[in-house]
Amino acid sequence: MALLPNWTAGAAVVDDPTVNAATKATFQKLADAVFTDRTQALVDGVGSKGTRHTAGFSGSVRLSGGQSHQESSAVRTLTARRSLLAKLGEKYRAGSTQVTLDATEVHGRSAKVAVTETTTLTYEKPSANGPKTTGFQAHHELTFKADRHGDWQLSGIKDTDDGYLAVNQVVTPSVAKAKTTPADDGPPDAPRAATTWPAPANPKKLTGGTYDYQAMVAYAQKYWSHYNPDYPDFNGEADGGDCTNFVSQSLKAGGWKHVPGDGTDFHKWFGNSEIQSDSFVGVNEFSWFALSSKRVTPLADVYQADLGDVIQMDFNRDGSKDHSMIVTYRDRYGVPYVTYHSTNTYNRSVASLAASYPGAYFYAYRT
Repeated sequence: MALLPNWTAGAAVVDDPTVNAATKATFQKLADAVFTDRTQALVDGVGSKGTRHTAGFSGSVRLSGGQSHQESSAVRTLTARRSLLAKLGEKYRAGSTQVTLDATEVHGRSAKVAVTETTTLTYEKPSANGPKTTGFQAHHELTFKADRHGDWQLSGIKDTDDGYLAVNQVVTPSVAKAKTTPADDGPPDAPRAATTWPAPANPKKLTGGTYDYQAMVAYAQKYWSHYNPDYPDFNGEADGGDCTNFVSQSLKAGGWKHVPGDGTDFHKWFGNSEIQSDSFVGVNEFSWFALSSKRVTPLADVYQADLGDVIQMDFNRDGSKDHSMIVTYRDRYGVPYVTYHSTNTYNRSVASLAASYPGAYFYAYRT
């Protein structure tokens, strides 16, 4: 059914516009311009200066007035984030964003366009042997509306990944629903970790122990964007998406063993292609299992985390943890870098997370 706009009485209205290959290509180019503008707002020496990429669109495909204001607000927010990151010692000297069009659905004068954004940011002063870049892959749904002349205007953008945790995103992160347990169950409560840098020394023995931390890192680096088909994909399933499932897979690759039993019992932990315990895929349940099994010990500060350690976040401070990440690098300045799903991200610094979500609670676990 066509969505009919409320045109001014007597105005000439053309037939429903055709969305051909050229129009779809322009949809993609405008989406690329939008997310490129957001990325460039984070780059040192660029920020919000100069002509924005979206300024080159007019006529048949362009931003609506309302969306133009929203994008200006997003760029200002990200420019402020860039300044806060710089105070924490993190700067980006270059950024690259590419958008691919996944699907287009047209109903009369309304079109929904699904795209995948792949963004890479180059660190200004990377460590000698550390990551030179950080990046992510995010999915979005763009809404276009055609005006009475048949011209398409981008009127809305929705991030379709769980979490909203890309460094150039400005949407409030989604939060998991707090789950209750029987009063006599007594799940352990993780202490919050500080976000103070530099943190007191708490070195980790990375070799010769029970677990292979390099194997955990290698797994996370391999499957951060290309999901392992041997496990289900929970991205888009809400309540944290695929983040904890991904962390559990990485820990399993490094030597964590299954604890079979009732999948709803947080004392159990297991996961494969067919069945997963709540503790394997749930943010809070993972914390309860990890602490009660003594497989982890809490860290006093997130900056103490090292390879294979796990960091969690509670965005709205309601006591229910919302997101899980695994540490895949630690630089010589004592800053850990994490990799995670939902939104798929590799080697993002803890400093960036602390700057982007200053109101969140953090939890850190030594594995």
